[in-house]
Amino acid sequence: MNYFPGKFRIFIFMVAAASAVPVIFSSMVAAEAEAIDPTSFVLTFNEDFDWLDVSAHGPDTRWIAHTPWNGDFGDARFADPGPDFPFTARNGILKIEARKTAKGKWESGLLASTDSKGNGFKQLYGYFEMRARFPAGEGVWPAFWLASRGPEKAIEVDVTEHYGHFPDRYTASLHIWDRKAPALSKSFHQRVPVDEGTLSAGFHTYGVAVEANRIRYFFDRREVWSMATPHELEHPFTILIDLGLGAGWPIENAPNPSVMEVDYVRVWSLPGD
Repeated sequence: MNYFPGKFRIFIFMVAAASAVPVIFSSMVAAEAEAIDPTSFVLTFNEDFDWLDVSAHGPDTRWIAHTPWNGDFGDARFADPGPDFPFTARNGILKIEARKTAKGKWESGLLASTDSKGNGFKQLYGYFEMRARFPAGEGVWPAFWLASRGPEKAIEVDVTEHYGHFPDRYTASLHIWDRKAPALSKSFHQRVPVDEGTLSAGFHTYGVAVEANRIRYFFDRREVWSMATPHELEHPFTILIDLGLGAGWPIENAPNPSVMEVDYVRVWSLPGD
């Protein structure tokens, strides 16, 4: 995701030397994948999407439909919520739809758990999880991510970003954004292999356990990657879910419409927090 409005986007499949921000790839997942079972944790946030409480910018709704720092990204404008677009919530499933307008412009949807004044749900440490099915097709870019914003540093945890051009993988990332000296920002990425087409064929869980010393990423509750928790992390995370388009990849073959389905978003506190 692009944490700063107007700031250049780092496309993880571009040559790293073309960017002023260091981009580091990890090529292997954990040799022995550990499992996580949150049922013994303390549930602190539970969104089952039996209905959707959302407004464009708040206040006093569980979700807002734009980033709290008022910036869109990608090749689809994030629309204000309407009666049936870009969000619908029926039978416990949230659908985020991307489609072209009558003028041929793409629009889609984003949800954030805090507004521009910091009102809403945010949490520093814990286990964050989404269960979702992604759309198939070139150009689609669904994501589940966390954003922590301080006066000098911002930490972004991309639990999952799926680039539709690559149906056999998704990407987990950690960004340390330097707000005063962007060239000092750092980015780390893990490409997570999956059976081709599985992310759009059915629902899967994408989770991250954020602890004081380690950040661990999970797919279907099996660990796929971990990173040391950056010392810059001081502020709680906002949750974001979106269906973007592009991310540097062509969108002329993107299915119109495309739909991301979300079963739930849940957060737990970890033992000892």
